[in-house]
Order: sequence, then structure tokens, then C-alpha cells
Amino acid sequence: MEAVLEVLEHEHPIKLVDLQLHYEEEDDDDADDAKEEEGDDLITKESFRGACDRCGEEINVYHRYYYKCMADSSYDFSLHKFCGELPACLESAFHRHPLTMFMLRYNWSCAICHSKHNSGEIRYICFECEFWIDVNCTLEIRKRIIHHPCHPHLLICAITKPILCDCNACGKEHKGIFYQCSTTCTNFIIHSECAFLPKTLLIQHTTGDDFHHTHPLIISYSFPREDQKAKHDPRCRVCGHSFYDRENLWIYKCDKCMYYIHMDCTTLCTGAGRTNKNYKDVDHPYLVHLPFPDETYSIPKHLFLQETGTSNHKVNDYLTHMSHKHPLVLVNVDQTQSKSNGQTSSSNSLLLLIKCHDPMKKIQLLCNGCLRPIMSTMPFYRCADQSCNGFALHEWCTRLPLEKENHPAHPQHNLYLIYSNDLPFFLGVFECAVCDLPCNGFAYGCVRCKYYVDVTCGLIPKQITHKAHPNHLLSIAQVEVTNTSCLICLNVEEGRGLSFCCNTCNIYIHSKCALLLTETIRHKYDKKHPMHLSYFPIENHKSQYFCEICEEDLNPHQSFYHCQDCIQSIHTACAPLILQSETHTYITNQRSIYEFVNIKFGFTLNLFRLHKHPLLFAQGIKSDGECSWWGCRLGLQYRMIFKCLKCNFVIHYECCERKVNMKFLVSHPHV
Repeated sequence: MEAVLEVLEHEHPIKLVDLQLHYEEEDDDDADDAKEEEGDDLITKESFRGACDRCGEEINVYHRYYYKCMADSSYDFSLHKFCGELPACLESAFHRHPLTMFMLRYNWSCAICHSKHNSGEIRYICFECEFWIDVNCTLEIRKRIIHHPCHPHLLICAITKPILCDCNACGKEHKGIFYQCSTTCTNFIIHSECAFLPKTLLIQHTTGDDFHHTHPLIISYSFPREDQKAKHDPRCRVCGHSFYDRENLWIYKCDKCMYYIHMDCTTLCTGAGRTNKNYKDVDHPYLVHLPFPDETYSIPKHLFLQETGTSNHKVNDYLTHMSHKHPLVLVNVDQTQSKSNGQTSSSNSLLLLIKCHDPMKKIQLLCNGCLRPIMSTMPFYRCADQSCNGFALHEWCTRLPLEKENHPAHPQHNLYLIYSNDLPFFLGVFECAVCDLPCNGFAYGCVRCKYYVDVTCGLIPKQITHKAHPNHLLSIAQVEVTNTSCLICLNVEEGRGLSFCCNTCNIYIHSKCALLLTETIRHKYDKKHPMHLSYFPIENHKSQYFCEICEEDLNPHQSFYHCQDCIQSIHTACAPLILQSETHTYITNQRSIYEFVNIKFGFTLNLFRLHKHPLLFAQGIKSDGECSWWGCRLGLQYRMIFKCLKCNFVIHYECCERKVNMKFLVSHPHV
């Protein structure tokens, strides 16, 4: 039954309203979409506020109950529940006689607080002493009690003087007024500012548009570890830190978009957010802005374009290069195609058969220097000899600097450019000392220290910017051991790696994540659209996240490639693959970079003393089975292998390196 009262100062009955009534949410998507469209209206509805017509104080959702007029909406009369239920006769410590509720018809002042009041306002009066006090003074204690949804018991503001204490809501130390449990929960106390936070808010309003989210964020009074695991252990979108040790603290969230924020972060970032640049463009004219737009861009190309600009420059049609024993022929695809309808030279006729890198058609053509794809947009050099396994070089890779001074990871000695055929490794395959990835391209090395890095890591810039952390300058830093994970892959950097660090925000991005993950890729799994690099879960994403290539679970808090039109996602480690290994690639250690992104597969090798047929250098897949070498029998999946295309012989790269003496080599692979 509804609670109904009649009061002295209002002509109509008043009824009790519960502001925290629980309505079960509809499960269908249409209802969810309708709620999203409400926007600011949702905030207004859930943040009810009004004024009490007795005490003049605010009525809000944390009072839970209030009385309002039962008549039509033209009568706007409201009372706190405790104001409406004040007894007709009151025993008070302020006076020795009982006080009776009464309404005077003239102006008067409270004997306690001396506040002036108009005629018609309720007061408590002692008729014997002509002593009267206003409602506010009688309710001084009652008004300190709130019903808060974060706690099962009533909360009371027992101490009205500011104190210094830790808040159970935000976990921070505050000085001010606190509410605490009125029963047995002696350790539960929340700061008054936290107690009356809105149930919903728009993050862009509280952060001055430094951070933005389409939907209102809803307050949650805990974030249990089980829920965090189910959501792939998300991080705060403002500060980037986890919720691992804060499961009992309040947060703001949008579960639909996996958008989570520490409660205190909604206001701490105002005025110091990511929209404010911490550097001047004029001071950094050659700054590298990452990620690169697509797979054809690289550090060598960036340096080359800086030197030459966009103007045409003279290039030689033929080139003798120290990295290769045959002369190299310039391939300008645009010019070659324009001559295809007319008479061409024999060399051009041969080069018409060359197909540039095209992931949509599963055609791979990589530069033997930097290992990045060779596309038709820029001229490149190619060996016309069919025995050379498609040797090719970008034009800029023929102009690489021969010496690198003051490398950030090896400043004690200069590094010198070393070609693949001169590297002291089996078939020129080495492990880069910066990114830890295997490579069979050109290297910068210090022979004295046996220190070798690939071309990209050898020319690594000292400062960059990155869209994952926009408008802040990132500087290269040697990271030995740190508890701070990479902003892109979320893995913790250990060992010898270089990372880019923002000294303002104390965030890190691994050098390989910054330099090797491009902004867009083209993949045959989505032939209509390019896929874009995403750093956070997608807004309004209605399906489960999984990788279209390996069909494994995908953590949307790690960077991944996504097509908004087709609602398709791909692990960054699976994305570059265009060969037969596409469905057998992603390794469960959460690697963010394709393991063999710096390896050029596809050449054949003649090792007649090892096997009678030519062997193909490739990445092992599940169907390749086990190593054929006696005594090994290890699986070949995810490994560099040599396999025969005429029979079932297959061997690990490591076994081949150990077992094959270089004097048995009948012909060099020229890779």
C-alpha cells in the first residue's frame, strides 16, 4: 500500500515515492539501443534532485524516499521522508518542555540558529515559554542519515567537522566530511563528495573533451576479479593503470563497449589531458609520426623521402651492388606498363613478368634489405637472373648509410652496414639485438662485440609521436626491467629491449610495436576495405571478439586490426600473413608481432649431401608434421624449416644449421 500523509502547510494529501526502485532491464537489443539514444536525458532521470518545502534542503536519490503531492502536476510540493514524518510532539534536548508542531501566520526567527522565516512555515513551539525552533534545527541529526545503494545498512554523518581519512569509494585520502555505517561495519566510510556522485555521467563533460565516449558511463560500486578476467583485464582509459588491486573500489563503466575508468580519474585529468601537446613542431621538423600509414612505409623510406622530397631524382637503370653478385635492373612499374602496348627492350620484356607485392592475390615480394613489401608505387631494383630467388631491393635500401654512430642500444662503438651474404650466420639469419626477432635481411653490426640489429632497428629514431598516445613526445629509452607494460601489446618489457617512453605520463611503447605495426593493412579476408589498427575495444561492438584468421579469442584491450564496416577483427600477429601458414600462426604467448616479419621465405637451397632434391625455405605449419632428421622428431609448426616439394623430407632450420657443413653447399642461395 502507498504511504499517504496530510500535512499542515499543504491542502492535498502527499504520497511516498521510492527513488531507488529497481526496474529489470530488457534483454533485447532494441531496448538497449533506445536507452543509448536517450543520452543526456538518462543522466537527468537518474540524478533526481528537488527542494524540500519544509527544510529547504535538496532531495536527491540518496535520500531514497520523499513525499510529493498526490494532486495533478500543477502542484509542485515535496518533502523529505523524514520531514514529512516529523512527529506532532517532539522531545528535544534544546528545551525542557515538549515542543508541538505549529504553523504561525506571521514572520518569526528560530531561537537556536536565529534564521528568519516567513509566515506559513512549520516550526516547533513551546506554548509555556513561547520558545520555538525551525525544522532544520530539529532535523540536524536526521538529515545526516542516507540510504546508499553501495551499502546494505544506513550511512550516517556522525562527525560534522572535517577529518583526514581514506575513502572506501575511491581509495584516496580525503580531508572533509565522511559518511560511515551506522551498524556493525566499523571499517566502511566514504567521503561526502564520493557519496553524492552522479549515477551516470558523460566522460567528455568531466574531462573537458580530453577523453570521449559516446554512451553515458554508469557507476559501479565494485569490479570483482572474476568480472575483470571475463573482460580481458581492462585498464583505465584515462590513466592506463589496471583495476587488479582495486576490485572493491568504485568505477565508472560502459560494459557494452568495455570502457572502464577509475572513479577519481573522471576529474583528475581535466586540463592536463592528451589533447594538450607537450612539444612544438618547429623544434622537431623531422619527427617521425607513427604508426606508418601502410606496410610499404619504413624508417629507411622515411629517411629517403626526407632527403629527396617529392621531386623526381635521377636513378640508374642498372646498378652493381655489394650485396649481390649480379647487376640489378631498375624496375619502374608505371613506366614499364606504359610501354607494354609498344615495343620494349628485352630487359623490360622480362620485367613485365614481375608481380609486385599484393596481399589480396597472395603474391609476396619483399625487399632483401629491409624485408618490407615492394609495391608498384616506387621504383625498385631486381635481379633478372632466375637462379637468384627473386632478389630485390627498394631504391632507398641501395642508399642506406654505411655507418651508424651513437646507436642508443650500443653507443660504445659505431655500427656498420653488413649485407646478408657477409653476415657470419647460417644463410644470413640472425636475431636482432633490439626487437629479438629473427632476420635474414641487411644488418647494422659491431663485429668486435658480435652485436647485430636489423636495418629498421639500426636506424631507429630517438624521438617519435604515436597515435596510441597522441600529442605527447616519446623518447627512446633502454628498458632493462620494468613493471610498466607496453601501451600497445600490454606485455611487460624485460631484458635488453628499447622502448619509447613518454616522460610526462610514464607510459611505454615497445620499439617493435611502434615501428612494425602500420595504421592500415590490406588482407584477403576483407577484400573491400582496409583494416585499421585499433588500440581499444570498438564502440557499439555487438559480437564477441575473435580473430578471423586463427579463430582464437581476441583481447580487444591489446591492439588489433579491425574493419568497422564488416565487423571483422584480426590479431596483429596474424595480420601480415599472406602465405599458406595463415590459419596456423598465432602462438598463445600473446605475441603482438608476427614472429617472422623480418624473414624472407620462398627461396630454394641445394644441399645434395643432405638431400637429393632442392629444399624450400618456409615457415612450418601443422601439416608439415615432425622433423625428418634422425634423433630430432620435434614438431615443425611455428618454426623456420626446409622442406622438399618432391618428397616428404623436412627439417628444422636449427637441425640444418647443426648438421650441414658449409663445404657441402653446392650452390649458394643468393638471398
